[in-house]
Amino acid sequence: MMLIKNARVIDPSQNLDAERDILIENEKIKAIDKPGSFDSLKIQNAVDAKGLIATPGFVDVHVHLREPGLEHKETVKTGTTAAVHGGFTSVASMANSDPANDNARVTRYILERSCEAAMARVFPIGAVTKGLKGEMLADIGLMVEAGIRAISDDGMPIMNSLLMRRAMEYAKMFDIPVISHAEDLNLSQGSPMNEGAVSALLGYSGNPNASEEIMVAREIALARLTGARVHIAHVSTKEAIAQIKAAKESGVKITAEVTPHHLCLNDEFILSGKHTCSHSHGKTDYKMAPPLRSPADQTALAQALESGLIDMVASDHAPHGCVDKEVEFELAANGILGLQTTVPLLLGLVHEKKLSLKRMVESLTVAPAKLLGISEIGTLKPGSHADITLLDLSEEWTLTLEHLVSKSKNSPFTARKFKGRVKKTWVGGQLKYDSSK
Repeated sequence: MMLIKNARVIDPSQNLDAERDILIENEKIKAIDKPGSFDSLKIQNAVDAKGLIATPGFVDVHVHLREPGLEHKETVKTGTTAAVHGGFTSVASMANSDPANDNARVTRYILERSCEAAMARVFPIGAVTKGLKGEMLADIGLMVEAGIRAISDDGMPIMNSLLMRRAMEYAKMFDIPVISHAEDLNLSQGSPMNEGAVSALLGYSGNPNASEEIMVAREIALARLTGARVHIAHVSTKEAIAQIKAAKESGVKITAEVTPHHLCLNDEFILSGKHTCSHSHGKTDYKMAPPLRSPADQTALAQALESGLIDMVASDHAPHGCVDKEVEFELAANGILGLQTTVPLLLGLVHEKKLSLKRMVESLTVAPAKLLGISEIGTLKPGSHADITLLDLSEEWTLTLEHLVSKSKNSPFTARKFKGRVKKTWVGGQLKYDSSK
């Protein structure tokens, strides 16, 4: 047995926010009760969490572990190690490995590697189409049997509407969501940043908000037609938010995520390439897909997350090596690290009173667990997995390269000062991260 004592327990799945002791037995939550309730058991393995916050282990539905095939950027081992350092006990791995996760063999390989790593739990996301080419449906049924929890071609939008309809129909049969990267490639045309005043000033072609707006509208129409569950990845525009609101109100089965970088950055950061670290890739550390949008979009995203219109936060953890980032802005790979910076960035929004602590925890626990259809995670209900994250809201610290345990170091947030951090992470009752060590 193990006991976490005197923590402020926040668990939105139980509408719980109170000081409690958490009793753990056989990798499961045995019971939660008022402080001192389990003192008669005389448990030797006890952690005093006075002054700290205990939550269900965080769940990230959008992570790129890069394995198989791109191990120079990240591996299942290094990625899941970064996850537990960031307070995440479960991650959903996107399908854009090499080869892509478009068949049961690759799905099983990823699960085997996650078992060997023995860090965060991994829930693979299968490809919608073979090779992520948008031409022929992947072996969805066999991948579901092997263990995928959703399907997505991630950064490769499916431009063929009939193919997306068929994908939704298949997904509905297995009660898994289709995750959409909402981008009209005919409009965005490979543009490296948001279309607006900043792109005009810098002389770059721009990716307009309409590119996302059009594809979100299509996904809503197809979800209404098929009755399938559709999830919009990394929402970035105020127009998409308005569409999602109307779709939810009309009964469409739609959910959405937002990334910490779209909440905390905007396209104006690209003007200076703000960075104080010697490793800086400058402007390219702000290059991502969808691109950083305008300050108005940034504000709308934060408001939609706080209201619950946007259901969850996902890191879109995208490790890249120097060879991918130390090039011209137009040629640089899209994406940044996210697993170790998501929680401190969100805690910054909490301190700024742009996000409530309850909504933050909900967006990282019960909401993503529901999307993946896994009742044993994202909660501290008795009988659930003993996946627990311990937070200190007041500790001040500065992110350095030494903190980053990913194979890659592409983050615009190194040298940033934070208030609040992950202190400990348990997976199945086993301590996987301790900030003091």
